[in-house]
Amino acid sequence: MMFNLKHTFDINVGFFLNWCFPMRAIQLSDSQPKQRLLLAAEQLFAEKGFESVAVRDVTQLAKANVAAVNYHFGSRDGLVGLVVARHLVPLNQERLERLDVLERRAHGKGVPIEEIAQALVRPLMGMAGKSELSESLFCKLMGGILALPEEELPSEMMEQTKVSNNRFIRAISKVFPTLSQEELQWRMHFLGGALIHLLRHQDLLRSVSNGASGSPTLELALGRFVRFTVAGLQEGVEIEVEANSGPQVMFDF
Repeated sequence: MMFNLKHTFDINVGFFLNWCFPMRAIQLSDSQPKQRLLLAAEQLFAEKGFESVAVRDVTQLAKANVAAVNYHFGSRDGLVGLVVARHLVPLNQERLERLDVLERRAHGKGVPIEEIAQALVRPLMGMAGKSELSESLFCKLMGGILALPEEELPSEMMEQTKVSNNRFIRAISKVFPTLSQEELQWRMHFLGGALIHLLRHQDLLRSVSNGASGSPTLELALGRFVRFTVAGLQEGVEIEVEANSGPQVMFDF
């Protein structure tokens, strides 16, 4: 079952702009039926994936009439688009805001790579804490959203994602100036794939490891991811150690 967020966005620009901007907060309306449909859709998309969920599945879980999705969202694509927008837009926005703060503090120098990695993943913790979904389902939903291909994202959301990606690549390039742009793009690509895999497939890891992987919280899993990310980004790079002018930065992972 295919969906076309790009087409839906193009023909419903006003609808999506009202939901998506300002980027910081995408609030649900006071309509209880609409909220139930949206939350039911998020749960099902997390459990089964976007392609496997039909409109009837959503309305049955939300205890709503089958026509309710078209009434409240215009179409199934409109419902999917809103789910994506209210997660992807604030994630990218907070990533950029955190990077802005770090770069201002650095006064033109390179931001420590650990802090860059934290700026990439830390927003997920806050979003998980505010989500109506369980932490496990939130992770699966977010992983599915991040895995969506470019052609299925509205142009505005894709452009915001590109801006975020390029900003982080520039920040990493300042830390590792000897890495080529081609190499940086590939390392960011691997990083993004690893994050998607972490979010979507913890159940698979527990299964193939016969439980040896444990059942860590998202915070603990992201802490491991930050250490893995830092090691991967700086692999093969000679790092010049500057004299410290103050205490070492401590992270709360």
